[in-house]
Amino acid sequence: MTAPLAYWPTMVLSRGWSLFLVAVGVWTWAIWPRFAVAIWNDERAWSAGVVGEGSPTSFLWVHALLIGASLAIGTTVGVLGIRAYRAARRSSAVGRV
Repeated sequence: MTAPLAYWPTMVLSRGWSLFLVAVGVWTWAIWPRFAVAIWNDERAWSAGVVGEGSPTSFLWVHALLIGASLAIGTTVGVLGIRAYRAARRSSAVGRV
């Protein structure tokens, strides 16, 4: 473990906020893949107007970008929540010693 730098402040979130961030990450992974399936199965996503036929339209590409970005952000938030929860546990364990 490295010592915090003077210009890099250290912050520890409470366990409650940490769990909230983890829940947001889980929620993101529960919702967005289902939305991706709905977009894939939409006729507007395909140039032929039939699911899976023709080339992908801008409707599909824009939503794919939105879904990818949301999953990346949700994953980051979830990982930060896990790290914050572990840090909160460590700081409370140090206070009890």
